[in-house]
Amino acid sequence: MTETVSQALQDRALIEEATKKSGLIWVRGSAGPARALWHLWIDGAACLVGDGPGEQPLAGLGLTDGGTATVTVRSKEKGGRLVAWQARVVEAAPESEAWRAAVDELKGKRLNAPDADTLTERWARECRVLRLEPTGEAGQRPGLMPEESHAAPPLATSAITRRPVPAALPRLLRRGRKG
Repeated sequence: MTETVSQALQDRALIEEATKKSGLIWVRGSAGPARALWHLWIDGAACLVGDGPGEQPLAGLGLTDGGTATVTVRSKEKGGRLVAWQARVVEAAPESEAWRAAVDELKGKRLNAPDADTLTERWARECRVLRLEPTGEAGQRPGLMPEESHAAPPLATSAITRRPVPAALPRLLRRGRKG
């Protein structure tokens, strides 16, 4: 019993420290693929804002009030997955005490906001503010990582970066070596 309590406390500390230090977390809700989201750790939860114009998209993730999500956090030093944990999603009502506490912190870290003076009013009107609260021990942590890869294929998009090599390119490259 003491070992279980000790592990739960260690997991909680790892979740909090890793999430605090990471600029992005990967969140998978009840629908869609995991998505990288910026956040802040506030009062025991990862808080984030989105779904409004100019904000990070949350639609399609299935993040509903009272629902669950899986949060994956990378190591700031190594860049690889450090911990994955289950969260309960709590959507704060605009202008509520919990909403105000989260927004006061989030607005200070929101980079390049086009309307910094009226940011909180826009968030209250058009955005969602969510708290992802850990619900238990870490599902993945050092010493408890899965053997298989969690690499996912890129999402389909109309944007492309690969085009056929221009026919003249090999000649141009050869000419550059001679000169």
